[in-house]
Amino acid sequence: MAQPSTQSFLEIGQIKEGVLILKSNALRSILMVSSLNYALKSNEEQTAIIYQFQNFLNSLDFTCQIIVQSRRLNITGYLEKLRKAEEKQTNDLLKIQISGYIEFIESLVGTGSIMNKSFFVIVPFSLFDERKQQPKDGIKLQAPKFPILTEETFKRCKSQLMQRTNFIMMGLARCGLKATPLNTSEIIELFWSLHHPKRAEVGYYPEMPPELTL
Repeated sequence: MAQPSTQSFLEIGQIKEGVLILKSNALRSILMVSSLNYALKSNEEQTAIIYQFQNFLNSLDFTCQIIVQSRRLNITGYLEKLRKAEEKQTNDLLKIQISGYIEFIESLVGTGSIMNKSFFVIVPFSLFDERKQQPKDGIKLQAPKFPILTEETFKRCKSQLMQRTNFIMMGLARCGLKATPLNTSEIIELFWSLHHPKRAEVGYYPEMPPELTL
């Protein structure tokens, strides 16, 4: 009996046009959100930020998910540049200094004290949401467990999902936060790093085939 693949346990059906499509045919967009140093703000600024964020949450008529990801900083590319600079350096003293700097950076990051925090907001939309918005004709039909997502329906639902996404971006902007939607390749890289945390901390992410970056 063949063993099920890891992908069969994931809820992800496909990633298309910067939209995550679940196996239930529900849609998700993913926003990467900037941070701000709240502790350095004055009392008045802190109060204003809290007030604006409270207003933002109260304005939502749909659910969303906030994710905070902490990971050791990946400096593989930076160290590689330093090693190339060390190889090209003709001055022995500078070469020794670069080598010592590389060892210092490796030991510093190796302690796990330098962490990179990323903030994401997951915006949902499904065919059931669309049906709630359609006028009722008095006829009650049993909805299938997993609605069929045709190309036309996908375009229509994606448009409404983007409206929600833009609404959240504007709400976060009032709080002093910048939000950017992830495209297809960025979503793939995000989920790859979630399922390969050790490799994501010490190496390069795999290259995406051109057909997956649209």
